[in-house]
Amino acid sequence: MNIVLFESSERAGPLPREDERAKHILEVLGRKVGEAFDAGIIDGPRGRATVTGVDDVGLSFQFEETDPGLELYPIDLIVGLSRPQTNRKILQEATSIGARSIHFVVTERGEPSYATSKLWTTGEWRRHLVAGAAQAFSTRLPEVRFGESLADALARVGGESGKIALDNYEAPEHLMDADAGDLSIVLAVGSERGWTSPERALLRESGFALAHLGERPLRTETAASVGLGILARRFL
Repeated sequence: MNIVLFESSERAGPLPREDERAKHILEVLGRKVGEAFDAGIIDGPRGRATVTGVDDVGLSFQFEETDPGLELYPIDLIVGLSRPQTNRKILQEATSIGARSIHFVVTERGEPSYATSKLWTTGEWRRHLVAGAAQAFSTRLPEVRFGESLADALARVGGESGKIALDNYEAPEHLMDADAGDLSIVLAVGSERGWTSPERALLRESGFALAHLGERPLRTETAASVGLGILARRFL
């Protein structure tokens, strides 16, 4: 946790002592009354917060804004729904890298029940976004959608964006050499067993070029992270 993030409604504090952020501030950072730590408001500014009081009930603090925070890259990620533990990694890593949206789609080779796992039904998924933002010293969270079809996701995002789908079988060039434009990009990554032939055809019909990440097949979460990292470099 490189920055402690608060909801806008928490800006005035206090934090309960059992809150993980309070434990981090007091036990990991070792902050005492009068000492400051890096903090931010989710989807808002970054700044410094000063501990103003600590008792058995909670931790009080005062937040002071210093800058508006990092903006997200104009990259939209479409990724096949996978096992919950894989989706958790994608949520956190894609947020850390700075994707502006993540669309988890039902694919032909994916398990439909993944869309109704506790990760999604309990709202747990948002916690992984916050953890990813905190890791990256950021306050911004991507838009997240899950359980829609690939066709619906393709219709929802893109517009005039460059469009690239990662594929191990029919891609003619490496992602680093692919022409995706320099305004905004949609990156599509298949679920754990990749795209089917009909899905490749749909992607191509929707304007996607196929690209690969080399000869070694990667896990979905690894491919998504590497792909986003390569594309994010274009906006640095």
